Amino acid sequence: MKILIVSQHFYPETFRINDIAIELATLGHSVTVLTGLPNYPSGIIAEGYRNHKKRDEIYQSVHILRTSIIGRGNSLLRMGLNYLSFAINASLKAFFLKEKFDVVFSFQTSPVSMVLPAIAYKLKNKTPLILYCLDQWPISLTAGPFNENGLAYRFFYHFSRWIYNQADTILLSSQSFKSYFQNVLKINSTDKGLIYWPSYAENLYQSIPHIENSHFDLLFAGNIGPAQNVEMIVEAANKLKASPEFHFHIVGDGLSLETCRKSANQNQLSNISFYGHHPVEEMPKFYALADAFLITMVDNPVMNQTLPAKVQSYMAAKRPILGAINGEVRNVIETAQCGLVTSSDDLEGFISNIQKSQKNPQQLAQWAENGYNYYQKNFNKEILIHQLVQYFSDLSRKEE
Repeated sequence: MKILIVSQHFYPETFRINDIAIELATLGHSVTVLTGLPNYPSGIIAEGYRNHKKRDEIYQSVHILRTSIIGRGNSLLRMGLNYLSFAINASLKAFFLKEKFDVVFSFQTSPVSMVLPAIAYKLKNKTPLILYCLDQWPISLTAGPFNENGLAYRFFYHFSRWIYNQADTILLSSQSFKSYFQNVLKINSTDKGLIYWPSYAENLYQSIPHIENSHFDLLFAGNIGPAQNVEMIVEAANKLKASPEFHFHIVGDGLSLETCRKSANQNQLSNISFYGHHPVEEMPKFYALADAFLITMVDNPVMNQTLPAKVQSYMAAKRPILGAINGEVRNVIETAQCGLVTSSDDLEGFISNIQKSQKNPQQLAQWAENGYNYYQKNFNKEILIHQLVQYFSDLSRKEE
């Protein structure tokens, strides 16, 4: 099967679409990825990709076509220009692609406009489009400065509905997304499928050894933005700074990283370490530190419906999860019985769960086992990739 993947982000940026594309190619499918120039999370176009270099390359049997974009920088204006430049330039490139594909697969994070190049190719070539939704639009805008009653929000509502309605099948990364599509966007499963297809973890997250030391090591990995509420982890470290047995590890980058670092420095915290951003290939060495993983999120209707891919990585690594989070993630942790979770704003409960966990190694081991078993049953990579290929095949045959 010939598959065109449209994703604003791709290798060397560390998104799970990298692994999906490689797995499809490994199975013998011809995979082409239409993407932008790597600039996430730094905001600066990566060395080696400037001045029209590496616009057409092969990476692990995946054919990569890159289009010019404006680096996202560190301001809202630059970020907007980054999104707009990809939507326009990649749409033009998609429209004039001469190669014929059996299916188009759009990996949709934010913003929803990144699907436009996939639509451009679909409309010109009458090729079926599968859209994989990881961020709901336009409700994702309410996590920022947009108000649901504003004129701009209404525009994005109609724009988002149009985007989603161009897809032949929509896959959802969280079960909670379905109600939003049906009740708010008025898109039903009969027309678009609205199939729950969760993320999985790359193979490197499994069979990670554990580094033993005298600390109870707690690790957070991933984006560090306003939504992730990593500030709560820093507060917990501050409350526990008189207890030398606890150490917090923060791996990742984002808009809130400097705020968190500054708070840790102001409070003279020696029990927290920041490592910055690292490629996925280096993550096992950090995961090996963890006695337990942490996940925090602000209490927000958008965030509450999301299932971040780090949950699957945590489970696959066979460690317990301690969370301060509501919604979908809380439901998964409680259903899997793989740790302790309290509400998003419950700092004292979060700290109490950390302390209780440290005192009960047998329970930690049981939670870790439960999480791993839940992962194998619900997020198994081989099963999910097989399902994805079947969706492609069914849709391609349907359009013949």
